[in-house]
Amino acid sequence: MKTPADAQQFMAANPAFSRYYLQRQPGSEQQLATSLTQLATNDALQQLGNETRAAFPDSAALKRDLGEMFRRVHHYFPDFNAPPAATYVSGFLSKDIYVNDSLLVLSLDWFMGPKASKRPDLPQYMLRRYTPAGLMPLLAQNVSSKYNKHELTANTMLDAMVHSGKALYFASLMLPCTPDSLLMGYTSREMVGLEANEPRVWGHFLEKNLLYSTTPFLLQKYVGERPNVPEIDKTCPGRVGQWVGLQIVRKYVATHPDVSLARLMAEKNAQRILNESHYRPKNQ
Repeated sequence: MKTPADAQQFMAANPAFSRYYLQRQPGSEQQLATSLTQLATNDALQQLGNETRAAFPDSAALKRDLGEMFRRVHHYFPDFNAPPAATYVSGFLSKDIYVNDSLLVLSLDWFMGPKASKRPDLPQYMLRRYTPAGLMPLLAQNVSSKYNKHELTANTMLDAMVHSGKALYFASLMLPCTPDSLLMGYTSREMVGLEANEPRVWGHFLEKNLLYSTTPFLLQKYVGERPNVPEIDKTCPGRVGQWVGLQIVRKYVATHPDVSLARLMAEKNAQRILNESHYRPKNQ
């Protein structure tokens, strides 16, 4: 893609990509074509492209992984149709993953890992998830949003925890060989610490009356991005509320083996899931 005319031809040949991902609009095509040409001929972006190809040398393997995951989604949700997939080197100017019913775009430069000469402008504790191995877990959680129902007015800590827990549980079924450390983006040491101290972590939520808090600041502390949660322990990793949500969902499923994944994902009542899970972690 060396000229705006080449970019115009590219957009015409890839209408879904141009419409949904590039946000092509009537009247703005020339400007978009010029921008695409500038990106495509940028030396730094060409280097990123070379590094991306080195990080993902086997496009057939990636296609195979996508196919296997989508077949599992279709198994649990027969109405699911896998969207056409495209890979892209965005220069970190666009989303890492874009997915809807009509298109999937994977910005692979986001996922090159620590050997890349340039990485997304994110803190290190978030960059841990942006590696080749982290691509599929993040994609699976993105795909879960199509089925993960949530009351718009449900804004408590518990609602956020269970909603995240359902997304992670969905991802764990779509990628059955993926360890929790990779699903969560935690180190092995962090996982061991959480599993050993699960009663203490859950006890903190109860003792501090956090489950029904609607304070955005508190929700961010326990469910959102953060390097650690020193309120529990200096070694407790961020997003610990999501991890607890996953444990609640798993306990609910174990207690109700007749509940299908579709029914679980459609359940909007986080309190019901907690109550019927009988989640009560105890010291070993």
